[in-house]
Amino acid sequence: MKYCNQCGQTVALSVPDGDHKPRYVCMSCGMIHYQNPLIVAGCVPEHDGRILLCKRAIEPRYGFWTVPAGFMELDESLPAAAARETLEEACAEVEIGAMIASVDVLQARQVHFFFAAKLPVAEFAAGPESLEVELVTPDSIPWDDLAFPSVRIAVEQYLRNKASGRDDLIVCEAPRRKLL
Repeated sequence: MKYCNQCGQTVALSVPDGDHKPRYVCMSCGMIHYQNPLIVAGCVPEHDGRILLCKRAIEPRYGFWTVPAGFMELDESLPAAAARETLEEACAEVEIGAMIASVDVLQARQVHFFFAAKLPVAEFAAGPESLEVELVTPDSIPWDDLAFPSVRIAVEQYLRNKASGRDDLIVCEAPRRKLL
């Protein structure tokens, strides 16, 4: 970051009074620019025991498989973002269920949230960000060709939940902390 988005003047990296981390601070108006992680929302859609996967038509990881997921928009809930991404990437409407995984992707400054989802009707197609979309059985998941570790974590958790009969529970819940 070089310039303040409030006044356009230059910013410098410094620890603001009362803070403990370096932040970009405007040298003119004093605005502190906090940089927070981006949120990715996605789901593991299932239809008749098969999981919907999308082959990526974009970088990063062009040509690798993923579940529908993408960046959350402002004024959107996590489940709504997961459903929207599924519609955009797989032209499919899903019913979003319980959260099954949250993954901190520190090097990318992101947090990924995944939900279980039902694909009520096997109607789907490749959206602009997908080369192809397929329903695959758990035995035919292309594990070595999954695009991201977070996708693997989500699919593995989904399958563990299903195998244990806990597919309607939230099992990856963050510890609760008292809010100020």
